[in-house]
Amino acid sequence: MTGPLAGVTVLDFTRVLAGPWCTLALADLGAEVVKIENPKGGDDTRRFDVREELAGESAYFVFANRNKKSLALNIAAPEGQEIARRIAARADILVENFRPGVMARLGLDFDSLREINPGLVYCSISGYGHDSPLREVAGYDPVAQAEGGMMAITGEADGGPLRTGISYADIFSGYNALQGVLAALYHRERTGEGQAVDIALLDGAVASLANQAQVTLVTGRDTGRYGNDHPFLEPFGVVETADGPLYLVIGNDRQWERFCRDVIARPDLLDHPHFRDNAARLAHREANRALLAEIFAADSRAGWMAKFRASGVPAGAVRSISEALAAPEVRARGMVQPVDHPKAGRFEAVASPVHLSATPTAAPVAAPTLGQHTDEVLAAFGYDAEEIARFRSDGVAA
Repeated sequence: MTGPLAGVTVLDFTRVLAGPWCTLALADLGAEVVKIENPKGGDDTRRFDVREELAGESAYFVFANRNKKSLALNIAAPEGQEIARRIAARADILVENFRPGVMARLGLDFDSLREINPGLVYCSISGYGHDSPLREVAGYDPVAQAEGGMMAITGEADGGPLRTGISYADIFSGYNALQGVLAALYHRERTGEGQAVDIALLDGAVASLANQAQVTLVTGRDTGRYGNDHPFLEPFGVVETADGPLYLVIGNDRQWERFCRDVIARPDLLDHPHFRDNAARLAHREANRALLAEIFAADSRAGWMAKFRASGVPAGAVRSISEALAAPEVRARGMVQPVDHPKAGRFEAVASPVHLSATPTAAPVAAPTLGQHTDEVLAAFGYDAEEIARFRSDGVAA
């Protein structure tokens, strides 16, 4: 592996998304990530959306676990716990997303492991955090979105609350975990001291409310749902062209002037009482949208986008996933790259979004099959072939 974290070893006890998202980012940055999986089935997402095109592997697992090694280890067995401790003694980072208390029962909690590795950065991801009154409750992304206020501001104004199309409470928590781990690693570089990093899905959901939370704290009032519209700016949102939607953003009156003159060729609207400034446009939103709908229906999405690009007025085509992945600007950044899988052969995968000039991130390597690196990892930590064979026969490893 190459990258800024080359030489860093991560012991990964995570499953599903929030934890694997953190360790995925660490792997992309060059760390050696050893993913500990139950020999009987492994990460739950291995059985999600199993794809014939991936030779029976799950697309969900494949995307979240690139650049990692799989060690199939039964940590419920005392000998499996001892193997995990041996690896932890030499690891730099440990990430886990069990419910609080599980790792302590296995003797793999922060207090136990720092006795053998004082420099260990130990990150725990859970639903509510280790000092929460709900610490024992399992965490799930949709629940965090619901309880954290995200769903209340997502959806159309006249509709009900909606979960986001992507599991953002999990993803934000994974990024929060990454931020905490890297900060702790930097602290360790200066002091030699490891520490515990405690990440909660609910915390991440609440923090992601950003300015919406601040408005509520200041005013005492909840904000509503605006769908694709903006509470303070107009025009702003989805408009339909002759052959597909695009998203229009008018952030100030200077952009509005360029929009009228250079995009829709209607400079007369600049003096119209319903259009002359943002306040007037907000006050007459519905009537103005009807006129814009008529204007945009006269040309194709590509035709309008050419005018937006030429004028510098912000807008974007509303793309399907396949359109986004095929877009020239996405391909030019190397965001989709080929990988070779031991079962499925070659296919394309999304790569890291982080671009570093001196220490580039690692090229994507396909997610491992269950236990693909068991022999390699155990040998690297001092176990000989006879011991590894016994672990397999005893059900400790696979």
